[in-house]
Amino acid sequence: MTPIPASHADILSRPSFAHIATIGTNGLPQVTPVWIDYDGSCIRFNTARGRVKDRKLQANPAIALSVLDPDNPYRYIGIQGTVIAVTEDGAIEHIHALSRKYTGHDYQHLRDGEVRVIYTIRPERVWTMG
Repeated sequence: MTPIPASHADILSRPSFAHIATIGTNGLPQVTPVWIDYDGSCIRFNTARGRVKDRKLQANPAIALSVLDPDNPYRYIGIQGTVIAVTEDGAIEHIHALSRKYTGHDYQHLRDGEVRVIYTIRPERVWTMG
């Protein structure tokens, strides 16, 4: 695991959108903006079972993300890594916590029967700008 530099860790702790890149079975990347949290070593995001990023990461746990400083788009952090954990445990609470971080209120778009899942990413290569 590569540590996140202290100079840019604040970007991950703030309500900064991450753009994650996953790879499909056709070898082509797909980029999606997501909400994230950071526990001091790993990054987590939340999605619903069956979505494209969920299916792609089940097939290939390699992932990359970039996160811009919301106050200065020329300051950012880039991360390449691997999904090291996938769990449904606590995922509803997690999406509510992320929503509060990014919007100030609980997540309002849960659908009946939707299964939420938390992905945990271990950084393996990290670079910064600004």
